Amino acid sequence: MKNFFRKVAFGLKPDEKAPSDPLVWAQKQVESIPEFNWKGKHIYSEKEMRKYWITQRVEENTTLRKKYKNDPEGFRRAERKLEADTGKKLWPANELCIRHAEGIRSDHPVLAKLWYFWGNHFTISDTQTLGSYSTGAYQRDFIRANMDKNFETMATEATLAWPMIMHLDNKENVGPKSESAKQEWRRREKRPATLNENHARELMELHTISPKAGYTQEDVIELAKIMTGWRPKWSKSKDNGSDVRFDRERHEPGKKQVLGKIYKSGKKGIGLAIKDLVNHPSCREFISTKLCRYLITDEPTPEMIAPVIKAWERSDGFLPEVHKAAIKVAFEYNEKYRKFQNPENWWLTTINMSGSTYSYPTKEKEIDSLPLGIKPFGQISWQGWFLEDLGCHPYRQKQPNGFSDLEKDWLSTELIIRRIMFAKTAFHKFNTQDMLDDNIHEKIIRNNFDNPDKILKIVSKAKTNEEKHILLFNLPEVLKA
Repeated sequence: MKNFFRKVAFGLKPDEKAPSDPLVWAQKQVESIPEFNWKGKHIYSEKEMRKYWITQRVEENTTLRKKYKNDPEGFRRAERKLEADTGKKLWPANELCIRHAEGIRSDHPVLAKLWYFWGNHFTISDTQTLGSYSTGAYQRDFIRANMDKNFETMATEATLAWPMIMHLDNKENVGPKSESAKQEWRRREKRPATLNENHARELMELHTISPKAGYTQEDVIELAKIMTGWRPKWSKSKDNGSDVRFDRERHEPGKKQVLGKIYKSGKKGIGLAIKDLVNHPSCREFISTKLCRYLITDEPTPEMIAPVIKAWERSDGFLPEVHKAAIKVAFEYNEKYRKFQNPENWWLTTINMSGSTYSYPTKEKEIDSLPLGIKPFGQISWQGWFLEDLGCHPYRQKQPNGFSDLEKDWLSTELIIRRIMFAKTAFHKFNTQDMLDDNIHEKIIRNNFDNPDKILKIVSKAKTNEEKHILLFNLPEVLKA
């Protein structure tokens, strides 16, 4: 059963005692949302982090572009200084520390692994510098904070969160028949009011019902009309950085029809539409399937998915109950199926199983001592670039559908070679005493495998402890859980 600790979490440390009841251990962790393990001073809210984004964007787009209109090199130097002064390089490193401390330093790694799932489900892609300032805080404030509520609450808050509105361009979604559409400035500046379907399409396709629900292009258009007017309150000085609100002047008037249901015009439409979407049978099946795919296998069976759907129906989408059901299914199928771990989850497993968490993530005092204008260096900087190198930086998704959960998308020769390289990096997270301890890998293996002698026989063929580390963490038994 020791594989279960890698399947739903990140394995066991060399001297960590395995829980006597793994299922109870795992399920208990998802019942509530504890304080962060990370105790650094920079755990700012999304709204607080947004101020740095506003400063960088407004200063660059107004003062700097005007001042250096004919001096591209001067503009770039000033731009780099502005980025440093607003912490553009520091904040992502800080957020990774907060995120990874939950996975390998806290006593609720199962909750952390599911948090990573939901952050990827409600992706904010790497656009408009959101990944540098806002994505980490968004995943804390709108995803993790809602993991002890029902899915409707999480979906509603994620949909109307400022980063999501910006990411999917709902700020540009204006009703063609709205009051705003009739304003003279639009004719004068040749900027007609038009629907922007991005957010509505992703809300249905990626976040709730999926294409299996059989919605049409007309349903997308009608949902986009419901979503018109939801945007940051416009302010020239804040450059779209103010709070999201409902702007009735930009809202498309009249009734709308989505999936056969009529919605009245006005502010309440979006909440009612989300309620219907999350209670649609296709939504329950879609997300239950994704949870089983994340934890168990690329091709979940109807028998796996059914208990998760049942828990959803019984609890009205109460996420702790949905999570417990998914964990139980993972437990029941633990011996039969192995799930190929995405690069981030694999990396945290190498660190946690090694017991080298003393040096990763970077300690609070090291981050807290950095002045905002200093570019992160050493361990503080490489923890971000190696995730990018592995192709799985959680705040740098290139597409709105997030990172793949399919094995075939992570099995390229190049990506496997990179894991080999970073297994070596993980070895050097040990202190010198551990590096010289010829028994360290036996401790790791005996504490994490039900068939330790088989694994030991393979690893013992390596000549050095470093080579043993590289070999161990690239065995199929570790790559898959």
